[in-house]
Amino acid sequence: MKRRIIRTADGSKTIQLEDWNEQYHSKHGAVQEAYHVFVEMGLRLFQNGDITILEVGFGTGLNALITLLESQKLSLNVHYTGVEAYPVSMQEISELDYVGQLGAEKYRKAFQEMHSSEWEKEIQIAENFVLNKHQIQFKSIKGSDLFNLIYFDAFGPRVQPELWTEDIFRIMHKALKQNGILVTYSAKGSVRRALQSVGFTVERLPGPPGKREMLRATKI
Repeated sequence: MKRRIIRTADGSKTIQLEDWNEQYHSKHGAVQEAYHVFVEMGLRLFQNGDITILEVGFGTGLNALITLLESQKLSLNVHYTGVEAYPVSMQEISELDYVGQLGAEKYRKAFQEMHSSEWEKEIQIAENFVLNKHQIQFKSIKGSDLFNLIYFDAFGPRVQPELWTEDIFRIMHKALKQNGILVTYSAKGSVRRALQSVGFTVERLPGPPGKREMLRATKI
């Protein structure tokens, strides 16, 4: 599938899959979307302690990098699990230059290690940040009561509807701890209903630039 780097509305870049007319991040602002959906509506609910995070769709590593930066401000010790079936190339990571975009030169080595580190192995990326990457399909995620927070950042239901089903969200529900939270950029009615059907309490929240709403689901 043809891939190219494009610049988004906030000046940051993302990868576009031309055959699908789909991007890894919002064309209305890659960095703005990541901060709004995953940090503002998710991570900031947790402060001063330990947190376990699952990212479904590790992709470019932007969400992981932003989480590392924000965890310093929130006094969080992060154990971060990233799931990605098709890793992004180091050439693409270099061209995206999220470290430069975020003015995070201090964390350039840490970001490189996020991508170059071994899969299926815990890596100490920073004093307060441990990363464990798994190169598997989302349906292969195992375990129960493991995570406080899930970043659900799969490609959209328009192009990969099989990733937004009750079966997948049942896996997510099982993986979360009690009172755990799942956040996603999607606000599609079928997604909301699938989340509710497996036991989540779902909120519609204001969306990032270019989207009216997003969803936050809680395991009560």
